[in-house]
Amino acid sequence: MKILVTGGAGFIGGNFVYYLLNRYPGDKVVCVDKLTYAGNLETLESALQDPRFTFYKADITDRRDVEEIFSKEKPDAAVNFAAESHVDRSIGNPSVFLKTNIFGTQVLLDACRRHGTARFHQVSTDEVYGDLPLDRPDLFFTEETPLHTSSPYSASKASADLLVLAYFRTYGTPVTISRCSNNYGPYHFPEKLIPLMITSALEGRPLPVYGTGANVRDWLYVEDHCAAIDLILRGGRLGEVYNVGGHNERTNLQVVQAIVDLLGKGEIVFVKDRAGHDLRYAIDPSKIERELGWTPTVRFEDGLRRTVDWYLTHRAWWEHILSGSYRRYYHKMYGGKIS
Repeated sequence: MKILVTGGAGFIGGNFVYYLLNRYPGDKVVCVDKLTYAGNLETLESALQDPRFTFYKADITDRRDVEEIFSKEKPDAAVNFAAESHVDRSIGNPSVFLKTNIFGTQVLLDACRRHGTARFHQVSTDEVYGDLPLDRPDLFFTEETPLHTSSPYSASKASADLLVLAYFRTYGTPVTISRCSNNYGPYHFPEKLIPLMITSALEGRPLPVYGTGANVRDWLYVEDHCAAIDLILRGGRLGEVYNVGGHNERTNLQVVQAIVDLLGKGEIVFVKDRAGHDLRYAIDPSKIERELGWTPTVRFEDGLRRTVDWYLTHRAWWEHILSGSYRRYYHKMYGGKIS
């Protein structure tokens, strides 16, 4: 197969690129990324040495560029990771989230229609369901849970999901959607909770926790997520949504304290709570387990230890991000042009 991966210089997309290249020697991967602040070409440094991998710097909202890439590469499948994804940033500037996450998805769907792409997979989030009460641990998000968004980010992702399903019903576009719980692991951009806490502790900075830290998230190791997407891409039923969860619920404070314990240092400080902060996310992944045989394989304690070890041994990667020098890597290595 030739698989087009959008947002492949980001956290989950980059891990998915390596998952495909390592697992399928006969496959080719075409990566499209705008290289915004969260897209780091250093993440793909090893992939760029692989003849099976091709990279394009392009914006998924640019119809001309997307059309040229589809015309040239003719991918068998497209997996859309490209998205603005940080809730705090969406509160400050919603418009860029609407443009990338909704309009960009439409541009990709139109390209898939024109070129007869055999499968379009949309990577979504459990945040489209809103949140659950902290005092009802028996409640979980299922694929039938009504969409009930809390932030401009989650609203934009829910809108994209509805658009994807509308293309399936209206045009017969061969689509699938996955909605995952919070991911963690290597190459995670340091503005998100786990890498922010790790890098802050390593640099001797305070570890800021919203409110009292009681908000609950279900954590999924990124490689388990990649395996789930791969199964859906190759065997999922068209027009279906699959929830992907880790069975690893933790409060934010528990997560931060676990990082402090692993590193042996770090000062936790509590800060003003985020506006509209969701209380609890919890995924029921029964459908993908039943239909495709997927189950998470990495326990949270093991995955967090792996993640901490990765940041300890890849200091240059995240230090370049914190300094801003990672954004110069593309121009330094490739003179402003790739493919």
